[in-house]
Amino acid sequence: MKTNKKVKILVIHGPNLHLLGKRQPDIYGKFTLEEINKELKQEAKKSKIELQTIQSNSEGDIVEAITKGCYDVLIINPAAYTHTSVAIRDALLGVEKPAIEIHLSNIYKREDFRKKSLVSDVVMGTISGFGKTSYTLALEAAINFLQEKQK
Repeated sequence: MKTNKKVKILVIHGPNLHLLGKRQPDIYGKFTLEEINKELKQEAKKSKIELQTIQSNSEGDIVEAITKGCYDVLIINPAAYTHTSVAIRDALLGVEKPAIEIHLSNIYKREDFRKKSLVSDVVMGTISGFGKTSYTLALEAAINFLQEKQK
């Protein structure tokens, strides 16, 4: 990506994602969060994009990262907060920055309570059900969005 300014993408991993590789590998996969972050940083580097990753189990920390972070695009896996957090939804609305919601599993093929996302209607798009590839697809979408924006 060609730009005079360093483009920044923030990736927020929500609650329990630090347990990837251990927690329900039949649903979430056998890969770790560290492996996801490493792949994302390698891809971002190829496009000369600064990528920051954060994982938090705390709703307040996630809201702080959204509202006080310095980034051009946000990629967020709100995890369990997807279905419960009006605070995260309001933070996304408040900053008015482009955001992409992602999920490792297909939330629409899971329990009924997981089928409702409180953030999907306030983000650019949602990627769900592709395991760790969901993150890669989101990064590609973010890069494409930024490139189109520069034209």
